[in-house]
Amino acid sequence: MRGRKVGGLLRYLYGPGKANEHVEPHLVASWDDNPAGLEPATDADGRLDVRTLSRLLEQPLSAAVRPPDRPVWHCAVRTAPTDRRLSDEEWRDVARDIVARTGLAPDGDDGGCRWVAVRHAVDHIHLVVTLARQDGAPARTSNDFYRVGEACRAAEARLGLARTAPRDRTAPRRPTRAESEKAVRSGRREPARVTLQREVRTAAAGAATADEFLGRLADAGLLVRPRFSDHDADVVTGYSVALPGDRTGDGRTVWFGGGRLAADLSWSKLARRWAVGHDGGHVFGHMAGRRTGQRAGRRVRLTGEERASVWRDAATASAGAAHEVRRLSATDPAAASDVAHAAGRALAATARVVEGRAGGPLTAAADQYDRAARELHGRIPAATPTGTGLRAVARLIALTGRAARDETTQVLALIANLAGLADAVAELRAVQQRTAQSAAARGAADQLAAIPTTAHAASRTGAPGRRPAPTATPRGVVNSPAVRGPVHRTGLQPGRPQPPRRRVQP
Repeated sequence: MRGRKVGGLLRYLYGPGKANEHVEPHLVASWDDNPAGLEPATDADGRLDVRTLSRLLEQPLSAAVRPPDRPVWHCAVRTAPTDRRLSDEEWRDVARDIVARTGLAPDGDDGGCRWVAVRHAVDHIHLVVTLARQDGAPARTSNDFYRVGEACRAAEARLGLARTAPRDRTAPRRPTRAESEKAVRSGRREPARVTLQREVRTAAAGAATADEFLGRLADAGLLVRPRFSDHDADVVTGYSVALPGDRTGDGRTVWFGGGRLAADLSWSKLARRWAVGHDGGHVFGHMAGRRTGQRAGRRVRLTGEERASVWRDAATASAGAAHEVRRLSATDPAAASDVAHAAGRALAATARVVEGRAGGPLTAAADQYDRAARELHGRIPAATPTGTGLRAVARLIALTGRAARDETTQVLALIANLAGLADAVAELRAVQQRTAQSAAARGAADQLAAIPTTAHAASRTGAPGRRPAPTATPRGVVNSPAVRGPVHRTGLQPGRPQPPRRRVQP
């Protein structure tokens, strides 16, 4: 994080905090070998006076030829809740390693930047650096984000702390603090970014073409803004989405590009999948033939036989995909990445048709699995027959609409097979030594495995003529001979803005 005034930051770090959460603020390390001699003194009112420390940190800036516009470099480093409490000496070593690896103050370099490490809580420190070297040379911050990650992982190994994954772009972008606070003020259950990630992922799962993808985004109630080529006004080269009513303080709509939501949701990455195509088998072909005159993405009414075939094919495909992932884990783990990615699409589509936009345990499992689905650094794995078939299954599931009350047995069979698939992906990511992705898949597998068990227990507790207590069974399929209970079919039904009618070319 970069800022302009070091004094304001120090006053906050040495102050009580926003909720009196700061306890005994003090320096654990600094550019000076005696950080205790730099501690702010107490003024007449009993407050810590940081002005002297601020001036010392800013001295190299006054001598710099061209100081940066934002010369304050700020980084907070925190241990996991399960980690032990580190001593000041251990935090000092962590801080020194970070400023050395980033090149801000290399070991043995007396001309490096001035810096301090402030501790005001048991679990974290704050590093404050002024970006002007003491020898007059410009400070370099290139790749500092990654160098900090390297230093943190080295500290985790050295001090026996919880391991974190390297920055591999498999995680979706987290909401900022401002976005989270805005959601609370607006009465939303989650930040707009999280909702949009889920809606775009679900639309991608059900779309076989670019036109259908844009249509599904609009049908989900999102504002959609395609971006067109500068050379051909009819060719879409990107897109942005927004929630209706999500605006800045000056009334502007807050837009998110697909790449800002997740690495695999950019237009170029999605277009590569559409170019591969979907082989959905005889059911898809038959349904597609009855879609004449309907805009892509609209629900098609299926016969009972077609719906049964969809659920049966989906359960078979997910079981086969789990077997393929386990086979490839031992022989060619890289080849299984496409199946792992496709599993996320199948899970997202299943969660939407079973629970709707209101969500539930299946939606939570799909959200948790999301990270496990991605390839490192935003890459798109090479398409495989198993992965392509699983995406076609996701497309078929999306076309069924909401699951019917008499389809509970088939849906629970699919969920059980998806749990096995997620478990296989967890083993794959463990073989690939991708700890965070393995944990995400394992957590999703555990959530999925508990759904059929809970549904079975609910069916046994329901007495004739009485409505049982609410359970964690999938919404939309709980009122059936297998699981008796109320049907949940409510959901938001916002307006549906239409995308421009232009030719879309992946």
